[in-house]
Amino acid sequence: MFTVALTGGIASGKSAVEQRFAARGIEIIDADQVAREVVAIGTPGLAAIIDAFGAGVLAADGSLDRQQMRQRVFADAASRRRLEAIIHPLVRRSMLRRAGAVRSAYGMLVIPLFVESGEYGWVDRVLVVDVPREIQIARLLKRDGVSRELAESMLDAQATREQRLAVADDVIDNRGDIEALDDAVESLHRKYLALAG
Repeated sequence: MFTVALTGGIASGKSAVEQRFAARGIEIIDADQVAREVVAIGTPGLAAIIDAFGAGVLAADGSLDRQQMRQRVFADAASRRRLEAIIHPLVRRSMLRRAGAVRSAYGMLVIPLFVESGEYGWVDRVLVVDVPREIQIARLLKRDGVSRELAESMLDAQATREQRLAVADDVIDNRGDIEALDDAVESLHRKYLALAG
């Protein structure tokens, strides 16, 4: 199965790109959704997180308190690395299994933290959705209503724009209008169909 990893920094517009590939009949496997599943109640992933961080990371219903965990890992790089060391291998295994069952011409794996994982060889192409940092911050302030300080720390916790571009096979510049985005996706879709064929 030909696979494309779709990645980009927070608030770069990955969802808009993903929706346009899905509208063209491409099966999407979303790492965020898989990440929620691998740490659901009763999973080995959640047990490993409790072992690493203590039962204080659980919500009242026994599920992972994602908001508390998010604040913790954005505030502490060592905690973030420890959490990623637990979750990334579980997510990668699940996504590879799902990619093997894809029925569309190629599969698109939406992986926000692809560059941060340091593991690139398990996909055929890497597509980066790119925008300048100031646009990401402006979108975060508007979309999530967070403070500028939190927006900055969220960006600082991710790979840099330069690191993402260094591993990209393909790049969509998403600071333009919707029409430009549609054109970019259509062009890449045709390219991926040819590569997959």
